[in-house]
Order: sequence, then structure tokens, then C-alpha cells
Amino acid sequence: MRALITGGCGFIGSHLAEALLARGDQVTVVDDLSTGRFENIQSLVDHPSFQFAIETIANETVMDRLVSECDIIYHLAAAVGVELIVHDPVRVIETNIKGCETILRIGARYRKKVMLASTSEVYGKSDKVPFAEDDDRVLGPTTRSRWSYACSKAMDEFLAFAYAKQLALPLVVMRFFNTVGPRQTGRYGMVVPRFVQQALRDEPLTVYGDGQQSRCFTYVGDVIKAVISLTDEPRATGRVFNIGSTEEVTIEELARRIICLAGSRSEIVNIPYDQAYEEGFEDMRRRVPDIRAIQALVGWQPETDLDGTLRQVITHVSSEMAL
Repeated sequence: MRALITGGCGFIGSHLAEALLARGDQVTVVDDLSTGRFENIQSLVDHPSFQFAIETIANETVMDRLVSECDIIYHLAAAVGVELIVHDPVRVIETNIKGCETILRIGARYRKKVMLASTSEVYGKSDKVPFAEDDDRVLGPTTRSRWSYACSKAMDEFLAFAYAKQLALPLVVMRFFNTVGPRQTGRYGMVVPRFVQQALRDEPLTVYGDGQQSRCFTYVGDVIKAVISLTDEPRATGRVFNIGSTEEVTIEELARRIICLAGSRSEIVNIPYDQAYEEGFEDMRRRVPDIRAIQALVGWQPETDLDGTLRQVITHVSSEMAL
């Protein structure tokens, strides 16, 4: 199979590229390196079945050629990270909506299957936990840029299903919950790499809010297995699936675990949301996926527990810091 990965120099995209090459697929990566890193795919550049283009997906001439030459599109390119959402909302909205529309339109032109990466953020601040794919969404006001990412990714989903309905575009929507592992950067507010870097330097771990908000962190290798399983299952087409762990942990407990596993002397310091992000910042208290749909269809469930995931991140960050 000839796969095109948008955002393939990113954290998840680079792991997906490796997995597809390992099973014998041909892989093309396109990335503008705005948040992705070339180092993430550097080990792949000499692979005979791999090619890459450093280009924005807004370049329709390039994207038309790349889409016409592939069999399937994994659309992972997006503006991500809470800090980026708060401080550069125009970029977030334009990148996510315009970029996705370009991919869908060209994909429909050539009738290429699209595996669309979405996010648990679309559920907003709903208190109906765990979140199921057909649950109602609860979002904050439009005056709070915090919710612009959730709305932009929801619009991507609406666009995708519109193309599927009106133009018969083959489509699978994948809602990723908090995905972590080697290569994830803490530059844009991702909590695990940020905590790990602080712990390895024996610096205070900065927990935003009261630390009692909870999340479910999924090892990237397990997420990639889910993506490939959905790719290979024809019955997944036209549907949306949660992909995430159901092992829930508070952010305060996450910080304590990382301090312990890293053998750190760090302390935990709480920082108000208003100070960490912006005045009036809103967060969701719990974010837990209902994964019965993907379990029923392809039998997928996470295999790596949280401590195992954290150990891998600590090892990776330690090696990077030693360079």
C-alpha cells in the first residue's frame, strides 16, 4: 500500500511511518516542520520505500500530486497544544480547518481513503464520563480561545462526514485521547514530557490548577496499532472511533509517579490556570474514553500501562538531554 502521512515529522506521524514501513508499505511524509521535527524521520530517509516533502499542505499543487500517487491518506497535520491554542488561535483555526478541507477535497477528487486524526478535545467540558463517540458535546463560550481547537477539530469531522455523504469519500475518523511516548515535545504544553524534563533536572514540577483534573495517557505504540487495525478493517469506513487508555490518573498523581520513576528530588508546585495560560482559562475535570466501539470491531485495547509508558519517556528524554 502507498501511504501519505500529513504531519509525518510529528510525534505520532513519525511512529506511524515506521510501523507502515515495517509491514512493507510505501510511505510518503509531508510536513512543514512548524511543530514536527526532521530528526523524527531522519532514520527513515534512506529506506527504499520512504520519501518526504518539506512542504505545507496548503500548497495544492504539491498535495494534488502526492494524493494522486497514494492509496491512503493519514491526515495528522494540525496545530496542537494548549499553549499554541491560547497564544496563537488564528494559526490553530486556519491550519486545522483550511488544511483539512484541502486534504478532503483532493482526496475526494481521486477517491482516496482518508484516515482523519481528531481529538478527545471535541467532547469539551462534558461531565458524562466515559465519553462515547455519539455523546453530546459541551463547549465553553466563543470568547474563550481555549475552545477554538475543539471547535476546529469538530468542524474537520463535520467536513469529513459531509464529503463522505455527498461525494462518497472513504473515511475513518480517529479521536485520539492523550497520547504519549518517545519524541513527544513539551514545547506546546504537553504535560508528560514537560514533567519528565523538570524531574530529570530536579526542578519543581509545575502542576496547573489544583492537580485533581484527571486524564488517561496512552502509549503511542498502542495508538499506532489501533490506527493500523482500523486501516485494515473495511467495516470501519464511515465511522468514528475513540482511541485511548482507560487508566485514569490525576495530574498531581502523574507528577508524583514521574518523580518516583525518575528518581528525582523535585517538588510539586501548583500554578493557577490564569497564570499558566490566560485569565478565565477553562479546563475539563475528567477525560476518559469509552473504547467499546473499537474493541468490538477489531479487538483493540491498550497493552502498555502508564508506568511502562512513563519509563519509556524518561529513558528517551534522558538520552536526549545527554546529547
